[in-house]
Amino acid sequence: MTKTRLEAFSDGVIAIILTIMVLELTPPYGTAPSDVLAVVPGWLRYALSFVYVGIYWVNHHALFERVERIDWATLWANLHLLFWMSLMPFVTAWVSEHPMAPAPVALYGVVLFLCSVSFMLLSWRLGALAGLDHAHTWQNAKNRLSLAMYALAVAVALWQPPLAVLIHVLLAALWLVPNRIQRHPGSRDPG
Repeated sequence: MTKTRLEAFSDGVIAIILTIMVLELTPPYGTAPSDVLAVVPGWLRYALSFVYVGIYWVNHHALFERVERIDWATLWANLHLLFWMSLMPFVTAWVSEHPMAPAPVALYGVVLFLCSVSFMLLSWRLGALAGLDHAHTWQNAKNRLSLAMYALAVAVALWQPPLAVLIHVLLAALWLVPNRIQRHPGSRDPG
């Protein structure tokens, strides 16, 4: 089957995720400049979550440039990724309300970890369809480092939430530039 419907569906779900996240932002309750300080943690967490969703969207696009056709396993792997991404608005809203509380920061990290795992599974499936070796999917060093750091951030969040937040920010910075993906012979450059 072709990949067109899957890409369109994924883009729509990701757009909805971003829309829900922005609707969760709260304005300052007062009009004084000092009132803005109370909502800054929520706005910063929204910005971080927006960057993460954007990273997944950009890398999702890059993944699907490798293949012309998909199979049922790809559909389910993609839904698995979208499921975990769809929890971003919830965990973002909770951690925005309690920016340095252990449980919200840890759950935010769990969702980031599971988004990463599901993205790697999708990458592995698409790599298999495109005839790429595992070095370009879940087994590369950047992916292994990310999984370890996400897991570390979850553990650290339970006793030192600010350090876990720093790990989340550093991992987002690591992923702002997508991996160079080896193209399947004969595929066209999206230009």
